[in-house]
Amino acid sequence: MVEENTPDAEGLPEHVAANRAAWDGFAHEYVAAGQREWARAPGEETWGLFGVPESQVRMLPDDLAGLDAIELGCGTAYVSAWMARRGARVTGIDNSPNQLETAARLQQEHGLAFPLHLGNAERTPFADASFDLAISEYGAVLWADPAVWVPEAARILRPGGRLHVLTNHVVSYLASPDDPDAPVEERLLRPYFGMGRTIWAGETSVEFHPTHGDWIRLFTEHGFEITELLEPQVPEGTSTTYAWMTYEWARRWPCEEIWKVRKRGGG
Repeated sequence: MVEENTPDAEGLPEHVAANRAAWDGFAHEYVAAGQREWARAPGEETWGLFGVPESQVRMLPDDLAGLDAIELGCGTAYVSAWMARRGARVTGIDNSPNQLETAARLQQEHGLAFPLHLGNAERTPFADASFDLAISEYGAVLWADPAVWVPEAARILRPGGRLHVLTNHVVSYLASPDDPDAPVEERLLRPYFGMGRTIWAGETSVEFHPTHGDWIRLFTEHGFEITELLEPQVPEGTSTTYAWMTYEWARRWPCEEIWKVRKRGGG
């Protein structure tokens, strides 16, 4: 069952409303991927554009059993399902009703129930200090304003709580043409200074691409300590369905980055 926690699109910030409309349109393209990822057993999880193994990046803590975890921008909620199968008490929140419709159907198909909330990760309905882990793979980390969602994540995490996020690497962003379908190039095409809020040519959805300095400032200002920054090289022989990123490029430069941070305080 999906719970509604935000007003209709007319009451949402402009970028949130634009992204809701866009992802309701994209949702049918992600049904098959959601079905595939939901079927993965513990230990078989993979991440990102090229399916980097969990054993390489360890996005999921070993000690998930009994923890309260939230996926910020859960989409079809397969990461939430992975965490639930590892023993976590999971909550998913996403901005797209159509994505959550797929998530709810897959819950029924797999006999795995956890709360799904229609809402904006920049403004959640949860009480202070509700969770031990927050996670986002190309969810809120890319589609929500980090100046707003990072302090919100800090609010709902307990002292010692962890935040793990995976998004496009700053280098892949700088080497990307304005056309979102054109392949990444082997030269800098975009300015580093001033990067952040981005609307690609021909698109209405809004992405957010902070610099590494921006991320460090945001995390530290809002009570986090950075425990790890990963820039994984994609595994040899892998492939992706995303035409804008090529295997040859991703073997030479990092196409994704993973930040792991911990909220200060606690044991």
